[in-house]
Amino acid sequence: MCGIAGIFDTREQHSINEEVLARMNDVQTHRGPDDGGVHVEPGVGLAHRRLSIIDLSNGHQPLFNEDGSVVVVFNGEIYNFPKLTGELLTAGHRFRTHCDTEVIVHAWEEWGESCVERFRGMFAFAIWDRNRHTLFLARDRLGIKPLHYALLNDGRLLFGSELKSLLEDKSLPRAIDPRSVEEYFALGYVPEPRTIFRDVFKLPPGHTLTVRRGDGDLQPRQYWDVDFASNGIIDEREASEQLIERLQEAVRIRLIADVPLGAF
Repeated sequence: MCGIAGIFDTREQHSINEEVLARMNDVQTHRGPDDGGVHVEPGVGLAHRRLSIIDLSNGHQPLFNEDGSVVVVFNGEIYNFPKLTGELLTAGHRFRTHCDTEVIVHAWEEWGESCVERFRGMFAFAIWDRNRHTLFLARDRLGIKPLHYALLNDGRLLFGSELKSLLEDKSLPRAIDPRSVEEYFALGYVPEPRTIFRDVFKLPPGHTLTVRRGDGDLQPRQYWDVDFASNGIIDEREASEQLIERLQEAVRIRLIADVPLGAF
């Protein structure tokens, strides 16, 4: 499952409270009992809890590019990472691991924000690019993996896989959103982008959030939505065959793992 958390100073490069970041990470230990890691530099703190599935010995996070200027924390799986690895090797990138996490780092270097359009998988991740002074958050197309965030009055951006991770920072406002309460009782959950707290949001499925230091404007960008346009198939037999083919392929790519799998 894995869990990610982080703190980003959108205004200055003030020191990150490492105790708060550690608590944000530790409260999600149940998401990643196998390993944990933290990276801190002026104005940025990233944390990760790992459930090891692919490349058990080399997939420690946060994970860096070759020169250490780009770092990622990642929750999920990129199912087409072998194909993308081949493309990126051809483009000149060097890999130190065989895990899908490293593909994200090099895909960001090669394709920037559009890297998410090439990923097949379930994911929530955060990339810090020191050279561009940019934090990049992304969530998969259907929102299988969660990602919460909040911008505090002092300009710090908090994010985490679970809402309770953000609550480890005592300066986070706790005001309840009445509209969210109404939605919870009506629907049984609070739809994105809101949460039960007025000042905390969920990054919607199929969206990214690019945050540059000095720019406090947080506007998620949608990179995907369900397309209901006709695909031209009108023959029932052809549609049935294509459905089975796609289901078989979808199951096949999800069976890549270095640990035993269970089906649900």
